[in-house]
Amino acid sequence: MTTTIQPDPSAIGGVPKAPLAFLPDPARLFATRSKRLRFLADSGSNLAPYLRFLADLVDLQARLSGELPPVTPLATESLHLARESRMPPIDRKALATSPCLHGTLDKVLEGAARIDMPKPARMTLTAVTSAPLPDRHWMIENVLADVIPADSVAPHLFVAVAVQLYAARLAATLDAAQLVPIRTGTCPSCGGRPATSSVIGIGGLDGVRYASCACCQTQWNEVRLTCLCCGSTAGISYRSVETVEATVRAEVCSDCDSWVKILYHNRNHSLEPVADDVASLGLDMMMRDTDKRRGGFNPFLTGY
Repeated sequence: MTTTIQPDPSAIGGVPKAPLAFLPDPARLFATRSKRLRFLADSGSNLAPYLRFLADLVDLQARLSGELPPVTPLATESLHLARESRMPPIDRKALATSPCLHGTLDKVLEGAARIDMPKPARMTLTAVTSAPLPDRHWMIENVLADVIPADSVAPHLFVAVAVQLYAARLAATLDAAQLVPIRTGTCPSCGGRPATSSVIGIGGLDGVRYASCACCQTQWNEVRLTCLCCGSTAGISYRSVETVEATVRAEVCSDCDSWVKILYHNRNHSLEPVADDVASLGLDMMMRDTDKRRGGFNPFLTGY
């Protein structure tokens, strides 16, 4: 059943000032995500095989978070310049040629080779492993640009795992207090797009919304009832495939005809921004039948 819900402005009042951003703890974040993916797979989802495959890849991210050499923090001068210019300190374009990122990809491909996967995925992994440097560079650039070609989704999945891992470890070296807001829907750490946003229920921050970066995994505060694609505060509505109590909804903007999933973590503390985005594929399928475009970016959902 499709449910369309109009926003309740009174729901956003009376909350304390929220921190701008929460930086990722990569090992903990990926371990939590993997656990959630396995739970969702074991809950009877039609996506169970894919969710378990993703859980294995995210397990690899968690393990490598503790095994890889420490990431070199960004230079102090670069951090100051970014803050003064109101720009994200992580330059995503520069990451594409980073030897550390390419080294992370090597480790991801090596570890993924030990994961059980369907034959087509195994063939794709072999192709990425043997790909020449220019091809790898091209795929890394695509992931960092939040644009994955529809005809090469599978190889980009393995590359995205490496990009997430490296970017999250780099973001973890930042000082959240030194970050500045960029613009609506833009990660203050790396300038990336959100996968989803979540209304959290932690301590005194109950009812506050945080968007989750699809690249570096930083979570940053966004005003509720605001489109994360165009910044409009008018024409916002919500749709779901369940009842009015749905904990995953599409936040729809009639100004730019886009939508981004919003997760009500304050109602279900088990929700995870990326895992539950994938598991709620039914909402994506429903929204495909509308004239709205998906505004959230999740490399694990590209092609669906």
